[in-house]
This record gives sequence, structure tokens and C-alpha cells, in this order.
Amino acid sequence: MYNWEMKKNKWSLQYKIWLAVLLLPSLLNAQQNLSDSLLTQATLDNCIHYAIQHNPDLKNAKINEDIIDATIRSKLSDWYPQLNLNYNLEHNFELPTVNFNGQLNHSGSINTSAVQFGATQNIFNRDVLLASRSSKDVRLQVSQNTKQQDITIASQVGKAFYDIILTEQQVKVTIEDIRRIGLSLKDAFARYQSGIADKTDYKRATIALNNAKAQQKNGEASLSAKYALLKQIMAYPENRDINLVYDTLAMITEIYIDTLQTIQFNNRIEIQQLQTQRRLQQYNLQYYKWGYLPSVSAFGNYNLNFQNNTFSKIYGQNYPNSYVGILLSLPILQGGKKIQQIRIAQLQLTQVDYSIASLQNRINTQYQQALALYKSNLNNYISLKENLGLAQEVYDVIQLQYRAGIKTYIEVINSETDLRDAQINYYNALYQLLSSKIDIALALGNIVY
Repeated sequence: MYNWEMKKNKWSLQYKIWLAVLLLPSLLNAQQNLSDSLLTQATLDNCIHYAIQHNPDLKNAKINEDIIDATIRSKLSDWYPQLNLNYNLEHNFELPTVNFNGQLNHSGSINTSAVQFGATQNIFNRDVLLASRSSKDVRLQVSQNTKQQDITIASQVGKAFYDIILTEQQVKVTIEDIRRIGLSLKDAFARYQSGIADKTDYKRATIALNNAKAQQKNGEASLSAKYALLKQIMAYPENRDINLVYDTLAMITEIYIDTLQTIQFNNRIEIQQLQTQRRLQQYNLQYYKWGYLPSVSAFGNYNLNFQNNTFSKIYGQNYPNSYVGILLSLPILQGGKKIQQIRIAQLQLTQVDYSIASLQNRINTQYQQALALYKSNLNNYISLKENLGLAQEVYDVIQLQYRAGIKTYIEVINSETDLRDAQINYYNALYQLLSSKIDIALALGNIVY
């Protein structure tokens, strides 16, 4: 009995070891996949790169690039020799009748079979030539579409990132306001108990404290929604926490830009897309002009022919034939179709030129509006930064005067409100300034990922 228990425990231990060995790779892989899907340092740049790697719309754009590449390769394959094999087996119930020198005779055999080997080589074909000449720009066009989505995602992540920072700072301001009001409440209650002040002071403090706590709850709820939006844009696991890493002082030093920059239209991805579209339209125009040229191809065939009236002997004798040749195909009269196709292609090319000119005008307007908004936000930021310092100074002085019995408690509440508003307005101005900086970068085409 003892030996049997020992063997049982031994086999149980060996089973657990083997099971652990078998499961270890999958566990390590799962752990690796989990770590790959999380950010250890959620800085702005890391968040943008993460979004570009994981956003499903961008993944679809990458897949579309592969689809276009495969489509181009498929069309270009028509330049290579095309080999074909055909096989057929026929049984004639009634042989065809032919008239030869006035006599009607049956022609052919009851059973026939053929194996046909054929080869063709395009020499000139406008469809294949168009695919060959335009392939580079077609690939460029689809990659530019992906790049445009990269830029859009990057700007969305940037604004969502700054919005979260703003809300976090607002929550911190509210928490600090709650701390200050809590101290004021203790002072007001102590003055009420000592008979220096009536009960309205500490009741006002209680009302202000409750309002501040409600604002904190609202801010925290808003913060959760904004984190959800950022995760959605980044395609970040919604059940995992993401802690943003930022340096407020560093951001403040980066708010200034050169307002004397001039627009380089070619930096805008939209202009690049239209330029690519224009080249493709030129290829399209040339394609219709090639319609006046013939399509030329070479071909060769080798045929194995078998005939016999007896089915079992059909493959007993082979009657081969072979030939090579050149095929030239040229439509002669199509009712003016080619002329109209060329005219349409020329008009479409002109439309692209007008679209480029129109887009340049819109880009210039967009930049001027973004620049004006940035300058306005910068002036607002500087003024509110000064107000913040003044509000802090006023609050500190009134607190001291209240404790000395010089000021009333309503003045303390007003100074606390002014300080909180100044802090929130300051962070709002900072966010608006950073957001307008992104708009200027978009207008100048300076966002590149």
C-alpha cells in the first residue's frame, strides 16, 4: 500500500511537471501579448505611436495598401507569357455531312479528342501599359490615404490627451479648493462657538464645501468619459488603466511658436494627394489616346488530335498540328467614342487643377484663422496667468485679515471663488492654447508620423 501511494504521488508530480512545461510557452506568450498591448510610459508621443499601431481604421488602411499592391501585381502579370492547356473529348452520334465534288459524304470520326497547348505574349496592350506606368503613383496614392489618417489620428490623440490633462488639473484645483474651504469652515465654526461671529459664516462655508465636492464628482465623471474617448481613439484595452505622463512646466515652455512662418502648400498631405491624382489623370488621358493604336500580341499553339470510330482505340493514333502567329486588333469605327473619352479625360484633368487652386485658398484661410485664434489664446493665457497670481495674493491677504477680524467671511468666500475661477480659467486657457497650436501644425502640414 505504501509503495502504491509513493508511485501515485510520483506520477502525479511528473504529470504536473509535464503540464507546466506544455503550458509555459502559451502562458509566456499571453503575458507578452498583454504587455505589448499596454503602455508603461503614456507620454503624448507614445500615445500617438500606440494609436497609429493599433487603431483599427489605420490597420484597415494598411490592409488596403496590400490589396492595391496585389491588384497591381495581378494586372502587371499580363506582361508575362500566358500558357494555357485545353482538353476535350467528343462522341458524335451523327457525323457532319459535307459536299465534295457534288457528292455528299460523312466527315470526321465518331470519337475525337484533342489536347491543345497555347501560349500568348502581349506586345502592345494599353490596359497593361497603363497599369505598368501608373503603378508607382497608384501605390503612392493609397499610402498617402494612410498618411492622412495617421495625421488625423495624431491630432485627435493630441487634443484628447490635453483635454484629459485640463480636466485632471481642474479636479486638482477643486480638491485644493475643498481643502481651503474645509480649513475656513473650521475657523468659521470655531469663531461661531466662541461668539465672535454668527452661524451664517460657517453655514456659508458648508454650502461652499458641498458645492466644491459636487464639482469634484462632476469632474471625476467627466474625466472617466474623456479617458474612454482617448482609449477609443488609441484602440487601448478599455478594461486596462492608462496613466498619462506629462510635465506641465515643459508643456508651458512649448506653447510658443514662430508666428512668421509661411505656408508651404506641398507640405499638406491633401495637396500631395491632389498632385498624385493629377498624374493619374494624365495617365488616364494618355490611355484613351492609346486607343487609336492597335493591340498586338504573339501566339503559338501545339495541338494533339486523336480520332477513331472505336472508342477504345481513340488514343491509338495522334494527328498533331502546330502554328505561331501575331494578332493585331484595331477598332475602326466606334461612333466618335474615343474622341469623347479623350475630351472627358481632359476636362477631368482641368477639374483637378481647379481643385488644387481651391484647396490652396482654403488652406491659406485655415492657417490665417488658426494663427489668429492662437494669438488670441496666447494673449488670453498671459492675462489669465497674471490673474492667477493676483487672485492667490488677494486670497492670502484676505485670509489674514479675516483671522485678524478686519474682513468679513463673505469676502473670504469671494476670494476663494475668485482664486478657484482664476485657476480653472488658467488651465482652460492653457488647453485652448495647446489645442490651437495643433491646429496651426495641421494647417502648415507639420504633423508627420
